[in-house]
Amino acid sequence: MKTISKLATAAVALTIATAAYAENPMVGGAPMFETKNIVENAVNSADHTTLVAAVQAAGLVETLQGPGPFTVFAPVNDAFAALPAGTVETLLKPENKDMLVKVLTAHVVAGDWSAAQIARQARASSDGFYHFNAVSGDALSAQVKGNNVYIYDESGNASRVTIADVDQSNGVIHVVDSVLVPK
Repeated sequence: MKTISKLATAAVALTIATAAYAENPMVGGAPMFETKNIVENAVNSADHTTLVAAVQAAGLVETLQGPGPFTVFAPVNDAFAALPAGTVETLLKPENKDMLVKVLTAHVVAGDWSAAQIARQARASSDGFYHFNAVSGDALSAQVKGNNVYIYDESGNASRVTIADVDQSNGVIHVVDSVLVPK
């Protein structure tokens, strides 16, 4: 009986340890740590090298290392690659810094919003959308379809949250599959 009790205790401990470890997912092949800020984690994601380069070119590193809290909808490299040819290169030019800042801050919301909170707001609304503003001032909307949360930009383009709730010391990142384009 003691052996069964010890095995049960070990199984419970392993389950708790696994759940604690699994709280924050791997992103772009790198572990994301709740003790690191948005920039400290993003620079380690192989899926976010374009986003990191854009944040650096826009001069937003210090801001996104700040206390926040921020909710960031972080487009993957493939999302940037899907933009019309030359768009990323044009945005990264120093003379287009204001436009780049506008595009990037259209992916940032003040506060620490989990996917469940966003989904709850969308489900509770009369039109099925949760309407909110990015720090850029641009309007965003969220909708739940099946088990997925979609974020819409002002033009109605949808970006699916592919990895939700990547907790950071200064907010949360939700990985998305397309770039939100402000008007």
